[in-house]
Amino acid sequence: MIDNTDDKPRRGHGICLFSGGLDSMLALRLIADQGLRVTALHVVLPVHPRGADDLAVLEGRALELGAEELRLHDPGGEFVELVHKPTHGYGRNLNPCLDCRLLAFRAGRRLMEELGADFVFSGEVVGERPMSQRREAMDLLERESGLNGRLLRPLSARLLPETEAERAGLVDRGRLMSFRGRGRKSQIALAARLGIHDYPTPAGGCLLTDPGYASRSAEALEHGELDYADFELLRWGRHLRLPGGFKLALGRNKEDNAGLRGAARPGDLLLTTDFPAPLGLIRRGDEELDGERLRLAARILSGYSKCAGECVVMVFVLDDEGGERPATTLTVEPLDRFSAEVRELLL
Repeated sequence: MIDNTDDKPRRGHGICLFSGGLDSMLALRLIADQGLRVTALHVVLPVHPRGADDLAVLEGRALELGAEELRLHDPGGEFVELVHKPTHGYGRNLNPCLDCRLLAFRAGRRLMEELGADFVFSGEVVGERPMSQRREAMDLLERESGLNGRLLRPLSARLLPETEAERAGLVDRGRLMSFRGRGRKSQIALAARLGIHDYPTPAGGCLLTDPGYASRSAEALEHGELDYADFELLRWGRHLRLPGGFKLALGRNKEDNAGLRGAARPGDLLLTTDFPAPLGLIRRGDEELDGERLRLAARILSGYSKCAGECVVMVFVLDDEGGERPATTLTVEPLDRFSAEVRELLL
């Protein structure tokens, strides 16, 4: 419980679950404008990909809005486990929304306890998202995260029971909002009133809500190969399942080729040709890839290249230092990309 019995008012301290979207930006500003200390916490997930530059922008945004600092939390295997076995099930595709929110709230609770802060708050709006922001789901998240009475939603606070921070006078409930529903007009109007003009438009979101990405992820789950690094690989290119269970990914453009190279990990095979062609990546796990399947992969890659007749395909293996060590060179006949043989392997 918050102890505020001293005659002198005490400055409160909140942990903001900060995604960097408009809702979390508004929530942070509403609390910081009341003179409270705010520590922003961003949960880094492979299905919400952000590069180093994006994280720098995120940090700058949080500090401009009044946070003292932005902390990053990478849940690693904890996130992989909840995608494999979500306690509260999946959404429309493979998105374990409730379990993912619980992961973030529990991380916020741990940071709150570590820093001796008073409460955790987020940009959630009652009824904005069909799975995780229904009133019953919001109550469940508060209860199962261990944040009973210490989880504040500034954008919908006046529709919800008072939190301990409000009852103790650390947060002025009258300066909080009563937003409801999926529309953004109220948030946009509040942003204008607060002088917030630089905010991202809603786009993308969790990759696991995308039908194509979710389908590839579910297929990887069936083969027992969906780990932290695989989430990144699934973002790039077209994917094929070779006989024997090996995965072949082929870039569709320069961005895909760069993405596949960046997603490669030690032990992966990279396939290239002297002709304009996609980069090929084979993820082997701990198993060896025999010559017949490797030749099939080389023929498929050649079929997507501008090679005519026999093609020379160079195969490299990524070593532990991230270098590409030559493995073998194959001379193959291209396999027509529109053939039934290739279509049957496409995921």
